Amino acid sequence: MKILIANDDGIAANGIRVLTESLACDHEVYVIAPDRERSAAGHSLTLHTPLRVEELDPFGGAKRVWVTTGTPGDCVKIGINAILTKEEQPDMVISGINHGPNLGADILYSGTVSCAMEGAMMGIPSIAVSLASMKSEYEDFRFTGNFVNSLLKKINEFTFPPKGILNINTPALPGDDIAGVAVTELGRRMFTDTYDKRTDPRGKIYYWMAGELLSEPESANTDIAAVRNNLVSVTPVTFEMTKRSFMADLEKVLCADNQCHWY
Repeated sequence: MKILIANDDGIAANGIRVLTESLACDHEVYVIAPDRERSAAGHSLTLHTPLRVEELDPFGGAKRVWVTTGTPGDCVKIGINAILTKEEQPDMVISGINHGPNLGADILYSGTVSCAMEGAMMGIPSIAVSLASMKSEYEDFRFTGNFVNSLLKKINEFTFPPKGILNINTPALPGDDIAGVAVTELGRRMFTDTYDKRTDPRGKIYYWMAGELLSEPESANTDIAAVRNNLVSVTPVTFEMTKRSFMADLEKVLCADNQCHWY
């Protein structure tokens, strides 16, 4: 299988290097990543400045490696449309391994998830994978990298939804302490929106985003609860955002008696 790997932590991050090494033993791997950390970049793209791309010496068994000045979404978009040759086009896009969790509604801000979504938007099966830990040593990502490689063999016959990805989060534990795999739904947000108001040495007011961890029942079938229960969370996520069940009711309000020109 040909796999395009991208991330939002940057080309030098341990997570992307472990993932590359873990997959390259069984697959043809290409890597395109930002030149610096672009966490929480969401699904932004570079529109008003040139995108610079440089090919680097391959690492971890990858066939080819590039670094860009762009966002995580840029990496996948330019990679598939401009950098990779016809023969190098990926069968799958995998984003990660992210340093830190991407759980619940917080995936809306995630550059890691946006990489995978970009692949899905182009019709390519895509996976986002994160380690739910603030540790970032090379070996901390080892279980997650091996898990993804095993997962690809397991889902060989799985048909990805046309407008969706798999969002994977692994607990920060040794493999022997992982309790299993759970197919989950997205939970609520991980943190509250809290800002500390502070004063700098010159008397100017500034704000620092803090936030407190939200609680969620351990029995909930959510990604957040699964990781807290030492399970690997696998969540199918779609970018199909139309709420179709509300369309008929909204049309009755806006176009009652076929009168849609009320403005």
